[in-house]
Amino acid sequence: MSIKTPSPSLFRPSNGVEKTALDQAKQIVEDINRRKLLRGAFSVGALGMLTGCSVTETAPIQSFLRSFSSFNDAIQAMLFRPNHLAPTFSEAQVVKPPRYNAFYEIEDVKPVDVSRWKLELAGLIQNKAPWTAEQIAALPQQEWIVRHICVEGWDYIGQWSGVNLRQFLERVGADTKAKYVAFRCADGYTGSIDMASALHPQTILATKYARDPITDPFGYPLRLRTAVKLGFKNPKWITSIEVTNVYPGGYWEDRGFNWFSGI
Repeated sequence: MSIKTPSPSLFRPSNGVEKTALDQAKQIVEDINRRKLLRGAFSVGALGMLTGCSVTETAPIQSFLRSFSSFNDAIQAMLFRPNHLAPTFSEAQVVKPPRYNAFYEIEDVKPVDVSRWKLELAGLIQNKAPWTAEQIAALPQQEWIVRHICVEGWDYIGQWSGVNLRQFLERVGADTKAKYVAFRCADGYTGSIDMASALHPQTILATKYARDPITDPFGYPLRLRTAVKLGFKNPKWITSIEVTNVYPGGYWEDRGFNWFSGI
């Protein structure tokens, strides 16, 4: 049985009561601290002095903290090594099945009809003809046994197989000098990653887990699996890929999560 895990919810009301600016500020500060870039640099108690406003003034506090979040993203992007491989593991360490996580409970998963499913392409791509699951399965595959790390604090070792995203983008004539690769999913989820991470050797469009087709709760028939991002940057049930220079955001990023979110 898969494990149901609550999804991150930075601004979700608790017990039907809207969170205060102070509560929101604490959570954002904790997120920054976890990344160890600004640890000890400031505390929630100092926010009033730093921003010149009361901690009950939501908009100024969020604006101030989001500026630090953007700074954090910029530092992570600067430190990212495009060809540095994340650690890999043995088959004996693979967790079966993978751990379920989404912005809704597993009982609410709506299976994708693969007979009608197509991968649409958009943006800065020369050949925008859609792909079927059969066409994708016929492409050369690669396998990675890597660690999945969730922003909630848990992790597991997973064995993923699929099409190398760089090779796929090159095959369809994508502009690999563009800034972003954006994804839309059958369940309404959206996400995006920087082009450097998309071109990383351990970033794939996964079709299998532990050498079996990915099942419905985990993103069938196609999901992103990259070893250089936190879990929420790996969208499931992908239905479209867009290459763009316009910042695309994403489901959790639009709700306050760090956009780059590298590991």
